[in-house]
Amino acid sequence: MTFITAAGRRLDTKWIGLRDGSGPVLVFLHEGLGSIELWRDFPGRIAEATGLPALVYSRHGYGRSDPLTGKRPLRYLHHEALEVLPAVLDACGVADPILIGHSDGASIALLAAGAGVVPVRGAVVMAPHVFVEDITIAGIEKAATAWKEGGLARALARYHTDPEGAFRGWNEAWLSPEFRAWNIEEYLPSIRCPLLAIQGVDDEYATLAQIDAIERQVTGPFERQDLADCRHTPWRDQPDPVAAAIAHFVASLPNRVLGFPG
Repeated sequence: MTFITAAGRRLDTKWIGLRDGSGPVLVFLHEGLGSIELWRDFPGRIAEATGLPALVYSRHGYGRSDPLTGKRPLRYLHHEALEVLPAVLDACGVADPILIGHSDGASIALLAAGAGVVPVRGAVVMAPHVFVEDITIAGIEKAATAWKEGGLARALARYHTDPEGAFRGWNEAWLSPEFRAWNIEEYLPSIRCPLLAIQGVDDEYATLAQIDAIERQVTGPFERQDLADCRHTPWRDQPDPVAAAIAHFVASLPNRVLGFPG
């Protein structure tokens, strides 16, 4: 574990592969209940396939990073994208990121790319959310039941210093009535970097309307993978086609950052 301080919080980070201080870096942004350890060997697999170093970190309230001390605000994903991510990249000396996000992490990647707060060579978004669907709320309500029954709590305890804080921070924010109006589509037209969207057709938290909306509105190069026999975690449910798609996408990226202000 290597800890940094970003946006006033101590965050756990992990580097994979050798870095020489120049060139692109893969930056992994985990899901709403994720952490460094919950990515398992996937970041290492992508780093090896692409020949690039990878930075993985646990956000505030997750993994071994500082635990939450209160509820997550309804704009917590905006905060992570617009304030925390730039601070993490600065603290880690990453000037040329390729963002790879899953679920909450995918939404953070879209927000960061659309807002132009950091240069983004390209972004991979797996099971992204850009608005709230009924199926999303139903899935999160099922997770709340699994937590109360104890199985999910025991599972998360292996990966988080404060598993209850990790779960409740995510679950209570998404189930808040005010969160039904959450929508980040306004950021999509400003995304000019190449984008790869991957979603399982059996995703229990979202429909393909999410990446349909992204495809309609982004202005940069766009690719998508709709994966059969795949639920909300494409990198785990279909690891081989996902790894192949990401490796191909990264190899096709331009040798400079596109569409970044300044």
